[in-house]
Amino acid sequence: MIDTKIIVALDYADISKAYGLIDQLDPDRCKLKVGKEMFTRFGPSFVQKLVKIGFKVFLDLKFHDIPNTVRKSCEAACDLGIWMVNVHALGGADMIRAARLGVGSSTGRPLLTAVTILTSHDHDSLAEIGFLSDIPTEVRRLGKLAYENGADGVVCSAHEVGVIRETTSQEFLAVTPGIRLSKDNPADQKRIMTPKSAIISGSNYLVIGRSISESAKPMSVIQEIEKEISFSHV
Repeated sequence: MIDTKIIVALDYADISKAYGLIDQLDPDRCKLKVGKEMFTRFGPSFVQKLVKIGFKVFLDLKFHDIPNTVRKSCEAACDLGIWMVNVHALGGADMIRAARLGVGSSTGRPLLTAVTILTSHDHDSLAEIGFLSDIPTEVRRLGKLAYENGADGVVCSAHEVGVIRETTSQEFLAVTPGIRLSKDNPADQKRIMTPKSAIISGSNYLVIGRSISESAKPMSVIQEIEKEISFSHV
């Protein structure tokens, strides 16, 4: 079975609308991402239900706290049966190592990824919070930090996958949000890319939200994306 590269981002305040989308999706052809809003509203039981019906779930809570708290949070996340969990690389080496301890070393354990620079940032917004270097430099530094301290990969813009590869390895995963079809509105993300361009750039998994969730025929959009990136399976 092909490991689908498509991760559908669930962003709903109404659980019935979420299930309206989920009921139309094929767990063999996409994974699901549950972020802070839905996890806060609907809790662990929502994630467990998605796992029970066959979806691989990326729990996108971006843990960033003292190492011991992050370790315990990752342990709790793993108990839900998730496929992937993430932390902020800005938490530092000790925190990333603690997260790695939290996910464990057993076969089939969840993947641990570290967020580098959010795709909502550009150079000016980073400067506002004290980052003096450009985005690629910061992503390279944080990606190397994650790689050296036990993460399986990073969450970054597809624009920065190249610099991640320069300082890590081809096996180190790149999970890329900010994916938009060519016809889509970029909305609140600045460093965006189409699915095909992202895969060419080296992305392993594509996080796609509105392009799929706001479509009347979400599986048709997934099929369109599959065709666009099908060269990567050859």
